[in-house]
Amino acid sequence: MHLINILIQKLGPVLRDLAPIMGAILFFQRVVLRRELTHVPQLVLGLMAVLVGLWMLLLGLDMSLFPLGQELARQLVAAVGSSDRVAGWHELWKIGLLAFGLGFSATVAEPALLAVALKAEEISGGTIRATPLRIAVALGSGTGVLLGAVRIATGVPLMVFIVAGYGLVIVQTLRAPPQIVALAYDAGGVTTSTITVPLVAALGVGLAEQFGRPVLAAGFGMIALAVLFPMVTVMGYAQLARWWASRGRRTS
Repeated sequence: MHLINILIQKLGPVLRDLAPIMGAILFFQRVVLRRELTHVPQLVLGLMAVLVGLWMLLLGLDMSLFPLGQELARQLVAAVGSSDRVAGWHELWKIGLLAFGLGFSATVAEPALLAVALKAEEISGGTIRATPLRIAVALGSGTGVLLGAVRIATGVPLMVFIVAGYGLVIVQTLRAPPQIVALAYDAGGVTTSTITVPLVAALGVGLAEQFGRPVLAAGFGMIALAVLFPMVTVMGYAQLARWWASRGRRTS
């Protein structure tokens, strides 16, 4: 009975969120374009698929990914044996290792990242390979989550990492190949999707609660860092590839 109540509760928000989208489509189709809807059965089937997919996604977030992230944070702090407001250096490597592994693996599994990487490989004619691009983005995301976890454990202000990180992004933007800059900026956005955000947000909130930090001020900054550092690693990957290619031409 409890599961049925949860299913019903999550259905209402999904219907509410889909209603404006469908209303806008119908308005422009009938009022602005003045045309009848075509392929109605396919449209209805697609709408039902979207409805069920979003419904299942919300259920998965609430029943699995959010609790999993918070439980990971609780067990991690218990394992390192610290509930102080500032973790010691001998504890930070354990916190950072878990945070990096979580950020890296969640990003590699992101469907949005896979779609962007495959499209980039297709458009570039194979110059940009999908697998190295995904690894570069995942390394950046893992680094961002690592720094976010260390920031929460040590109490370092978020602004320090944001200013330093975006300063590095600006320098790289001026020196990276122009064709990779836009892709690098988009790479940061695709990391904040259906798998990474719930786990990272829950981990950040859980760590903030365990270390006695303000949850809003400390717990949610981890996502900002997970978005920032993929830009650094993707442009760094492009710069390294260009340097390696020029080095090969000089030696040949």
